[in-house]
Amino acid sequence: MRSPRLIAIASLLATGSLLLAGCGGDEKKAETEEPEATKSVAAVPETWPLTGLPVPDGEAAAQEHPVMVLKMDNSSSSAPQLGLGAADLVVEELVEGGSTRLAVFYYSDLPGNVGPVRSMRASDIGIVSPVDAAMVTSGAAPVTINRIKDAGITFFPEGSKGFYRDDSRSAPYNLFTKMSATATKAELDEATRPDDYLPWGEEGDLPQGQPAKTIAASFSGGHTTNWTFTDGGYVKENTFAADGDHFPADTVLVLRVKVGDAGYLDPAGNPVPETKFEGTGSAMVFHGGRLVRGTWTKSSLEAPLELSTQAGDLTIPAGHVWIELVPQDGGDVTFTK
Repeated sequence: MRSPRLIAIASLLATGSLLLAGCGGDEKKAETEEPEATKSVAAVPETWPLTGLPVPDGEAAAQEHPVMVLKMDNSSSSAPQLGLGAADLVVEELVEGGSTRLAVFYYSDLPGNVGPVRSMRASDIGIVSPVDAAMVTSGAAPVTINRIKDAGITFFPEGSKGFYRDDSRSAPYNLFTKMSATATKAELDEATRPDDYLPWGEEGDLPQGQPAKTIAASFSGGHTTNWTFTDGGYVKENTFAADGDHFPADTVLVLRVKVGDAGYLDPAGNPVPETKFEGTGSAMVFHGGRLVRGTWTKSSLEAPLELSTQAGDLTIPAGHVWIELVPQDGGDVTFTK
């Protein structure tokens, strides 16, 4: 009969053997087991916020300056306009006397000489706020300046870095600036990419629509901007741009908007209109020689622009877009096939 002590020793030896066998099995399994396959995730290419176009290799969409929006004159007295060819996006808005003015957006490229530079309007709050843009302007009426400041918008008036007068032109159409120089005064603490200005999509996402080769966007007071679809893009027929410096419009986006009274008169005694760029209205997307109808929505002045059709969300093919803010009352939009 075996003693209790011998039984205990034998039990310990057996347990140790089992443990060693178990360890040996794990080592063998570890040696033969293949690592799990690592899933490759394709990097999403960076895009510019004002065009939706891809950022060139080696560059980043986050810049050390905000979106810069220059108020440009849009009358025959402004000819030739400088800097439209370098713009990412342009918004045309109604001002007093039935004329229009341009809000010219720069971000992916900061050019040299741009202008003529003119004054801001309260309408600009809804135009520039969605991307926290800084404005470049000749100035504004005191009531407008107060509203722009209350909206938290940074602006650079005449006298800021880069501004100069062109003695070969008559005032007030002789004020210009070197945008690349003015933008240095707006440098951010760290490089930041703004939100997309429009809901960007693929070419194939756009509904078929109907043929539309020419566009006439008529603003209250008689001014009409004419476009013709040529060679894959839209050419502004009554342009004041310098030769070779035209805006390369891939899409013309017409938004019908409400217009109210800004509450003061210009120096010539004309009531100053104020575009209400919030709420909702009809939208007309002209792209590829075709028209797609939809609805625009903007829940507040600061909110992004949303587009839709009865079928759902509507996106804009990536590219350069000219936006026409045509009044619901007194304005008109016509087109031909």
